[in-house]
This record gives sequence, structure tokens and C-alpha cells, in this order.
Amino acid sequence: MYPELGQLALILTLLLAVLLSVVPLAGALTGRDSLQAFARPLASGMFVFTALAFAILTHAFLVDDFSVAYVANNSNSMLPWYYKFSAVWGGHEGSLLLWILMLIGWTLAVAIFSRKLPSVMVSQVLSVLGMVSVGFLLFIILTSNPFDRLLPNVPADGQDLNPLLQDIGLIMHPPMLYMGYVGFSVAFAFAIAALINGRLDAAWARWSRPWTTVAWSFLTVGIALGSWWAYYELGWGGWWFWDPVENASLLPWLSGTALMHSLAVTEKRGVFKSWTVLLAIVTFALSLLGTFLVRSGVLTSVHAFASDPERGSFLLALLGITILASLTLYAFRAPVVHVRSRYGSLSREIFLLLNNVLLVSATMLVAIGTLYPLVLDYLDLGKLSIGEPFFNTTFSPLAVATGLLLGAGIFSRWKKTDGGWLARKLLWPLAVSLIASAAVMIGYGGFAPWAFLGVFAAMWVTVATVWDIWDKSTSRKGRWHGLKRQSRSYWGMVLGHLGLAMVMAGATVVSNYGIERDVRMQPGDRAMVGDYEIVFTDIGERRGANFTAQYGSFNVYLDGELVTDLHPEKRQYPVGMSVMTEADIDAGLFRDVFVAIGERISDDAWAIRLQYKPLVRWLWLGSLVMAIGGFLAIADKRYRIRVRDEEAVKSGEPAAPGKVAEASS
Repeated sequence: MYPELGQLALILTLLLAVLLSVVPLAGALTGRDSLQAFARPLASGMFVFTALAFAILTHAFLVDDFSVAYVANNSNSMLPWYYKFSAVWGGHEGSLLLWILMLIGWTLAVAIFSRKLPSVMVSQVLSVLGMVSVGFLLFIILTSNPFDRLLPNVPADGQDLNPLLQDIGLIMHPPMLYMGYVGFSVAFAFAIAALINGRLDAAWARWSRPWTTVAWSFLTVGIALGSWWAYYELGWGGWWFWDPVENASLLPWLSGTALMHSLAVTEKRGVFKSWTVLLAIVTFALSLLGTFLVRSGVLTSVHAFASDPERGSFLLALLGITILASLTLYAFRAPVVHVRSRYGSLSREIFLLLNNVLLVSATMLVAIGTLYPLVLDYLDLGKLSIGEPFFNTTFSPLAVATGLLLGAGIFSRWKKTDGGWLARKLLWPLAVSLIASAAVMIGYGGFAPWAFLGVFAAMWVTVATVWDIWDKSTSRKGRWHGLKRQSRSYWGMVLGHLGLAMVMAGATVVSNYGIERDVRMQPGDRAMVGDYEIVFTDIGERRGANFTAQYGSFNVYLDGELVTDLHPEKRQYPVGMSVMTEADIDAGLFRDVFVAIGERISDDAWAIRLQYKPLVRWLWLGSLVMAIGGFLAIADKRYRIRVRDEEAVKSGEPAAPGKVAEASS
């Protein structure tokens, strides 16, 4: 009975989503407040029924209800309860339900936290989100129902969860990633509503900017978690493979980064309006494209959930309708809001514009490298593999150029910047960055052109940011007072830039100075990786909740002193007849020592993977710092707008002093 109740909840959610798509929008277009008033209750009702459906599916996993096909295919009675919980989104149907829950959760958040915005704008935004919800609800109900039964032939046990997904990374990674993907739907909805109204002004940018920043922050965390999970779980020690599904998450992050900065210019200077709206549309379209790639069956990947052509056709149609409708509206309405504005060749507007160009170029490059082989294969024009060499060769120059422009742009001024003044401001940061970069090259014992450029770009961003903090702390009351005067938005920007510098430094150093060795070892053997000596001491066995494992014991020495013991495993999962490699890592702020067991070569010898990874943790720490910066930025006071009470807004009369209130936008 419970699964049928969950399916009914999804159908009721669809009906409410249809009403949300039509009724408030009709009220906004006709000026009928009574119809606009339905927007928030409808959004609340959608969330209640979707949450009920998700809770019912979760209950089915926890109680081992194998009469539900999705549970039988993705769980097992021996699975620990926390993996049963995460298995809810371990397959296609459940992960899609999680996606929809988050989409409607974002819709509810807009309904709650935009009570002081104009009712016309809120009604249109919620209606657009309702339309997006209708598309995904139809998708899950018609092609991907998670509550389908296996009656009357109920299996005695389930087929188990993919061992790759039996990890804490699965518990955290998809929800964070989806929060980012789906969050960009709010920026998209605000953009479409603004096009309908013809109101692309600073107020619109201020309303849109916090939602965009929050979505970007969640996506940053989600991508970092996925990279971290792949690093320690897959046994190969890589942190980014340019897998098409990895690229699918990077695409909206790159365009979303450009959107955030473009919104800043629109809010501050009232320019780039049409460009900003186009970026909002493109970013959400890329989020949908990522969904299509993962669930259409065009990819074979550990990340890919579906292989049903019907699902792929449905998603492709949804993607096409969204892009066609939004770009058609953009074509008709964007010229209405065109603004002419002048600014100097070294102004902050120019630096932000150039960075936008670089970010969009990087987005196009990754998109072409990802989609071109798929298109060739689909058209039977041959198979082409585009991998790391292509992306590293083409993406790295754009990343370095972005860092260099970012560091210079920190010191620029809005509208006009004197060239001589800017050159003098950049002189000392340039000198310090060059010296620091050279010191890093000497410390790692070798010079490589791209390694130097990558480290220099990271140093340049760091030194420029710190120099700017020093300049802005100048105050007659002391530097501490000067620092306290800076807004949360400023500190969020500082953390975002420093986090980016950490990621650039980590990626450059680990890519150029990391050491990987595949060796044959048996107990008693020794091997070197970098300055570390690895001693294989023993091999043993242990039993887990739903697996058996052979584990190795390794001692790690540095200069003759014991640093740590590592115990990598080779696990066998009897239900699915799967074998998994579980690496063990001695993690540190400045380096990782990585040991993984490969295949057995003989009775007493194994293939062992040894790796030395300098600064690899900076990749994920830097991402976390960037995300924290984003969350800090949205707490800025300027996102709490002073508005008149609703009656005064409607009548056009000023509000009474007691009616003025602060509300989060």
C-alpha cells in the first residue's frame, strides 16, 4: 500500500505543479492579485507531497521491501542501514526523485524568502519553476516510476547496491551536486520573469544574485566531493579524469561562475544586462544537458544511471523545449532592455568582461570536447576519443589567463582606471609573486614552463588579494577597524579568490610533481616513492557486513623514521560478485602517500600502486574555501532590501515609517 501512496503523492504533485505554472502567471499578466495569491500555497503543497513520496521510498529501502523493483535492484538485506538510506539515490529512479525534491525545495525557498518582493515578479518566478517541475514530474511518472512493483514474484533478497557507491562519498556527493544543478533553475526563473516584465535593472540583479551564489556554492562542494570520492574510492589515485559526466558538472559551474560576476556588474553599474540573462539561460540549459548525459544512455560510466532510449528522448525533448522557448523569449525581449554605457579600457567592467569571455570560452571548449565524440558516434561517422591530453593542453592556458586577469582586476576601479596608477599598484605584487613562484620551483626540484605559469597564477591571485586587504584596512582608527569596515560580500569575494588560488596551486603541483609507481611486491619487500620508503609487512583477511576482504599491511618511513601504517584492501562482494579496491592514504596538508592493492600476481606477490601526491588536498580545501566564500557573500547586508509595505506599493503611496521592514531577498 505504501508504494502506491507514494505514486499517488507524485501525481498530486504534478497536478499542483500544473496549477502553479498557469494560475499565478495568469494573475501576473492580468493584474489579478487573487490569482497571484495562489503561488505560495501551491509551492508549499508541492513540497509536502514530494517529501511524502521521498519518505515512502526511503522507508521501503530501510525495511527491505523487495516487492518494489527499484529497491530490489539497488539494495540487499545485508547492506548496512546507512547505505540503504543512501541507496535511495543510488540508481536512476531514486536520484531523479531526489532531484525533483530539491527542485521543489528551491521553489518553496523562493516562496518563503521573497515575501517582500513585488508580487508580480514572485508569481512569475514561481510559475516558471512550476513549469520546470511539470517537465521532470512527467518524466518520473511516465518513464522512471520508483514505486513500480514486482508482484507477484517478489525476490527473497535484493541485487545489492553497486559496491562503488557503498561509501560516504555517495551519501554526500549527489545531494550537494543536485542542490547546485537545480539551484540554477531559480536564476533561470528570475531571468525569464525579468524578460517578461522587461525589468532587467539593478534590483533584479540584486534579487537574483544570492540564489545564483548559493547554487554555485553547492555545486562547488558537490564537484569537490565527487573528485575526492573518485580519488580514494576507485583505487587509481586520480582526482579528475575529464570523464564526460565529470565534464557535465563542470560546464554549469564554469558558466555559473561567469553568471555570478556578470550579475555583480549589472547590480553595480547597470550594464551587461542582456549578457547576464543569456548566461542564466545557458547555465540552466547546461544543468539540463548534464542530466541528459547521465540518464539518456549515451554514456557508459559509473555515474550514468539509465540506458533506456525512451528516457533519453524525453529528456532531449525537455531540453529542446526549454532552450527554444527561453531563447525565443530572449530574442524578442532582450533588445528592449539594451543599455548603452561607457567605461574605460582598464576599468573593472573590462576585466570582468574579459574574465567572462575566458570562462565562456572554457565552457565551450569542454562542451565541444565532451559532445563531439558522442555526435560522431550517433551519426555513425566513426569513434573518436578525446581525453586528458586535449583538455589539459587547451584548458590550462585559459585557467592561467583567468587567474592573471583576476589578480589585475582586483586593483581596477569601476568606470575608469588610470593606466599609470594601475601599473604602480601591480608592481610589488608582481615582484613578490615571481619570487614566491621561483621558490616553489626550487623547493620541488625542477622547472617546467606550465608548472611555473600555474604556480605563478596562483601566487599572483593570492598576493593581489592579500595586498588589496592591506590597502582596504587603512584607517585612522587602525587597521583592525579598517578590516571590520569591510562587508561580508567583500570577505566572501576574498575567500572565493583565495580558494581558487589554492585549487590552481594544488592542481599544478600535483600534476607536475606527483609520483606514481606500479610495482610487484610480496611481504618483506621495500619500495621507494618520492622520499618515502614503503615496506610490505603482511597480508591478511577480514569480513565486513556484506563483503570479505584481503588487506595488506604497509609501513611508511621517511628518513628512516616510521611515519604511519597503511592497510589497503581488495574486497569481494558475494551478492553481486564484484571486486573492489580500497586504497589507504596517509593524508597531510602538503602531501598524500597513497597505497592500493592491485591483482595477485602469484601465490605471495601482488601488484601494488604507490603514489606521492604533493598539495593534492589543496584541491578540495580550496573548493571548500570558495564555497564558504559564496555562503558568506549572500549574508551581506545589501541583500536585505528596504521596502514599503505591500499596500503602499500597490497604491503608489509612501509607506508609514513604522511599515518599513528589512527582508531577505
